[in-house]
Amino acid sequence: MKKLLLVIGLFATTIISQNKQVLYDFADLPQSLLLNPALENKNKFHVGIPLLSGFSTQIGSSGVVLTDVFSVDNQNINDKVSQVLNSLTADDFMMINTQIELLNIGYRLNEKTYLSAGFYQEIDAIGYYPKDLLVLFSEGNDAFLNRTFSASQIAYKLDVLGVLHAGITRKIDEKLTLGARFKIYSSALNLESFNNTGTFTTVQGTNNLFTNYISNVHLEERSAGFIDSNDEYFDDPNDYLKRTFLSGNLGIGFDIGVNYHINKQLQFSASLIDIGFVNHKKNVKNYKEEGSFVYEGFEYEFDANSNRDFWREIKDRFNEELPTVENEDSYISWRPTKMNMAIKYSFGERRSAICYDNRYQDFYTDAVGAQLFSVFRPQSTNLALTTFYQKSFSRKVHAKVTYTIDDFSYSNIGAGLSMQLGKVNFYGMFDNILSYRNLSSANSVSLQLGINFIMN
Repeated sequence: MKKLLLVIGLFATTIISQNKQVLYDFADLPQSLLLNPALENKNKFHVGIPLLSGFSTQIGSSGVVLTDVFSVDNQNINDKVSQVLNSLTADDFMMINTQIELLNIGYRLNEKTYLSAGFYQEIDAIGYYPKDLLVLFSEGNDAFLNRTFSASQIAYKLDVLGVLHAGITRKIDEKLTLGARFKIYSSALNLESFNNTGTFTTVQGTNNLFTNYISNVHLEERSAGFIDSNDEYFDDPNDYLKRTFLSGNLGIGFDIGVNYHINKQLQFSASLIDIGFVNHKKNVKNYKEEGSFVYEGFEYEFDANSNRDFWREIKDRFNEELPTVENEDSYISWRPTKMNMAIKYSFGERRSAICYDNRYQDFYTDAVGAQLFSVFRPQSTNLALTTFYQKSFSRKVHAKVTYTIDDFSYSNIGAGLSMQLGKVNFYGMFDNILSYRNLSSANSVSLQLGINFIMN
């Protein structure tokens, strides 16, 4: 069945949240404006090196890691699989997020206003582990009489899209800065399924050994950009790449942010990112299954003169009582909105740095603080809490260390370094550093790299 192949294909692929806690409000980097358009900077002008200014990737899995199943020990792999399935919950998931910047530019219009714009491509995917179905496929239903298996755990979403954006950072007064960013989304591919219902139960049979009940099923899978009008799959990567450049299914969105100096050393900032949607109209293919089905088997009586096909009769009844309906109806897919909130206290040696207007502005060499991040997903909201320490060794060299608690780990330590040589800025950031000793046992890993040309 197409729906089954689609679900299995997604979950068989190793597919993190979009938290970029090391990058957030770090070293006046232009890329931090994509996390909060209100964050201040001292730049006159910046331009990212095309394809090199911003690359980030984050991969994670909650509830299970590779070594849980494939570690070299004396345990039978079937026993390991059973242990993993027993430990999973309905909230465990796999995720991936990758962004590549093709363009990032900014220009200071005046003392109070900084404009920025750019274009990036993004892959964002999340798939929840359907624990009940995995147990059913792995161990069968013989040992689970009277247990109800739920289809509500089937939930996934995959987006491949390009994002054209333009933003403004506006200083209202010495304490308050506001920011906003407008976005146009061009979706090359969307696959999604959530809000599903339905149960499967096996009980002791009356007319046969067992009776199987498939009850109150409502499954819906939506796709755009995956199958063309001739029911042929798009298998050329160039097809997807071209559609990210404003030729795919289009949508709009925006970011908003605030930055407030409570006093000279204490600063609060917050943002909402990707408040928006995509309207899918092109190359749409949707599947919907609704109904119930009861199966008690059949009693076979041999009759040499009969051509009765019992399996055909069961299949026809199944398709009648639990039909799969295809349609090409347009639909709206909402972007996963992210929220950032941070408090930062600056201290240490007080130094001066030359600003965009050739005046000197004081800054502190050290800072500590905390950041709260959340992203709104189909099944739940994912949260992350970060504490950080930031150090400016000079006007050109900055470092940041973070400790994060999230859905993946309670021991996530990250670090970032930003260096400027002349007008060229290099930065690199790594998350969950302790896991690099053995990536197969890591719940999540992430990195961000980039090169910018900046005029201060």
